[in-house]
Amino acid sequence: MSTPSDFNKAIIEEFRANAGKVGGPFEGKTLLLLHTTGAKSGLERIHPVAYVRDGDHFIVVASKGGAPANPSWYHNLVAHPHVTVEVGSGRFPLVASVASEPDRSRLYDKMIAMMPVFADYRLRTTRAIPVIILRREGGAAS
Repeated sequence: MSTPSDFNKAIIEEFRANAGKVGGPFEGKTLLLLHTTGAKSGLERIHPVAYVRDGDHFIVVASKGGAPANPSWYHNLVAHPHVTVEVGSGRFPLVASVASEPDRSRLYDKMIAMMPVFADYRLRTTRAIPVIILRREGGAAS
């Protein structure tokens, strides 16, 4: 039986083998590899995450498919906002911050425009799905 960890491992391998391009549900979409530090473990974790750009910033959404709880990577970056991302064949450090309104809604809608399934995720949960702004150190958040 395949686990989410196996699924992510396969995506990570495909991403790295193809300079950031993957097939399946992410074909033609923008995807990055988000390196976080575990909130409890302190260990590095790598998560494939869809993103959109907003100016110089990368925007990711902690949807977890509309589950009632936030994904583990969200808790990791709140505890340790200094992250590393892989985009295409590049790798660089960024700082994460949680968007507040009205930016949260504007940026979430931008993600929906790229991947309409994010509209369904919003309907599946009662939580306000967090939107994360990833920016270069010292760069202003949106």
